[in-house]
Amino acid sequence: MNIDFSSLTPEHVLDAVEQASGRRCTGLLRPLPSYINRVYAVELEDGGQIVAKFYRPGRWSRAALQDEHAFVTACSQEEIPVIAPLRFADGATLGEAAGIAFALFEKRGGRPIEPADPGDALWARLGALLARVHLVGARASAPSRITLAPYASTAADLDFLIDGGFLEAREAARLESFGHALLDVIAPAFEGVETIRLHGDCQHTNVLERPDTGLFLIDFDDMMNGPPVQDVWMLLPGRIEDARAELDQLLEGYEAFREFDRRSLRLVEPLRAMRMVYYLAWCARQSRDASFLQNHADWGSQAFWARELRDLEEQLAVIRETV
Repeated sequence: MNIDFSSLTPEHVLDAVEQASGRRCTGLLRPLPSYINRVYAVELEDGGQIVAKFYRPGRWSRAALQDEHAFVTACSQEEIPVIAPLRFADGATLGEAAGIAFALFEKRGGRPIEPADPGDALWARLGALLARVHLVGARASAPSRITLAPYASTAADLDFLIDGGFLEAREAARLESFGHALLDVIAPAFEGVETIRLHGDCQHTNVLERPDTGLFLIDFDDMMNGPPVQDVWMLLPGRIEDARAELDQLLEGYEAFREFDRRSLRLVEPLRAMRMVYYLAWCARQSRDASFLQNHADWGSQAFWARELRDLEEQLAVIRETV
């Protein structure tokens, strides 16, 4: 049976929160912004609020969601500033309502960080936060999560795009040619590279700050296994040659807590290309969703693929100059 968010009514949300938390709701709930899941702030009769996150059906297996919860919970237990899923009355962190997996979280506000000039102390603080997360990430694996590697995740994303009928024949052949060339060029650089549990989507929009607690990391939805440098490069304001001062500050903070293999910086441009492919596949998986089409009317058109293929081929040229 195909399940989608159309089966998720406000009554389902409220019942799920009450049964899992053991607390009564007032009946008021407010949708929160989320690109892929359904997230609600739910008001409780005791005056508090709780966040209920319903995971997009078919995106992650239950085991993959439990890998995410285990990682974030382990970080929280080390007093790393993250928002861990709350435990239900039965001790679990993952429930199901209307056939859709969900979790509950404490509601916490914060303002998105705005990295300033290279001398801003924020860069070192970001590095220290990442290092602490990676210390925990290195202690165990996430067997049901993606492993970020050329012939694993990226090859699978390329196959999904090419075989899924998202491109016309000419564009599909061009993407296939690009994919073969990319994998051949970048795969040797990944040999022997350390792989640990990562945040996976460590953009500055996923780092918030509060006056009382400082920085904290949110949204582990794309958590994966991969090289530590993946979480580093996504925070930078540009390519390494244009962000050397910021990178130096970030790594100074990182290395105060954990060793960083600076040789892995050679992976940054390959990882950027892999991210571009990953994002195309991520969008393709949603491309037949009505809400996605409303916000991305041009997605999948010939003009769209012409731009994307040009960008991918230009990135491959950059990689050939740097790897």
